[in-house]
Amino acid sequence: MSEPIGIEIRNLYKIFGARPLDYVDAVRRGMTKTELNQKHRHVLGLRDINISVEPGTIQVIMGLSGSGKSTLIRHINRLIEPTAGEIVIDGQDVVAMSPAELREFRRHKTAMVFQKFALLPHRTVLDNVAYGLEVQGVAQAQRHRAAMNWIERVGLAGYESRYPSQLSGGMQQRVGLARALANDAPILLMDEAYSALDPLIRYDMQTVLLDLQKEFRKTIIFITHDFDEALRIGDRIALLRDGSIIQEGTGQEMVLQPADDYVSSFVQHVDRAKVVQVASVMQPLTAEAQGPAIPGRANLGEAIRMMSAEGVDRLTVLDQAGRAVGLVPMTRAVAVAAGGS
Repeated sequence: MSEPIGIEIRNLYKIFGARPLDYVDAVRRGMTKTELNQKHRHVLGLRDINISVEPGTIQVIMGLSGSGKSTLIRHINRLIEPTAGEIVIDGQDVVAMSPAELREFRRHKTAMVFQKFALLPHRTVLDNVAYGLEVQGVAQAQRHRAAMNWIERVGLAGYESRYPSQLSGGMQQRVGLARALANDAPILLMDEAYSALDPLIRYDMQTVLLDLQKEFRKTIIFITHDFDEALRIGDRIALLRDGSIIQEGTGQEMVLQPADDYVSSFVQHVDRAKVVQVASVMQPLTAEAQGPAIPGRANLGEAIRMMSAEGVDRLTVLDQAGRAVGLVPMTRAVAVAAGGS
């Protein structure tokens, strides 16, 4: 199994048009997307993107249509050429790679899961999952063994001889995920992979991904326009608008401290009881810890339910080492869960 690796995106710009380099400095000085289009007939795709993705974590990129999220993910494996900036992975700048280096990078360091599944209709499930290994030159017996392992892991054992047209949408997406994982690439790029699925199937696929991530620790870039999905999937979230990052941080930080009204509009309907952790709203210990205790990583909903079940009006909050570090009163837990600061 490959070791996880991080991703450093530094000062990344993308301008679409005939002479993009002519306008990079103007965009750096503050020219807006509208001005660039109206005055120069060029389109601003990305403006000064800086993101550091820790190895083995899930970084969600989200935003509305046209915000630049799909443009951004396609820069990581250089399906789109940047106008300026760096993408440093495992000590190498992807932007500076030669064609031969880029081919090797795409074959061995990254794998992609698409919104429209992108399965080969004339190939069986087994051969679809094994396709990336076939491109790498892996012998048939070996690649079929690896493919069968992942088919079983995503819950499709018994379907390996079927064709994509014989599968439901959720099953096809499981094939796409298995194909990406079969390559054993440390980086997984998921471009709105679940947005075409029905809500229940989407939730099921999120669970499959999270369960696999606990075991295999891929570095995942996950694109979505659904904030609830971002909160469930992401270790960190970057929210884009007009090609710029408006806010980047944990889901909890975005819910409790939205950067502006635009971010607030995304988080206003979030169920805070499921997102906000007890440690974020605890108060200092005023005396020796007594009564029921709860881990600081538990959410407010869990704390409220525990207090109700125990018949108490506060809980002692524990850190990861099991030490008492604070208190969370029922009144505060309910107030923050209901939208208070």
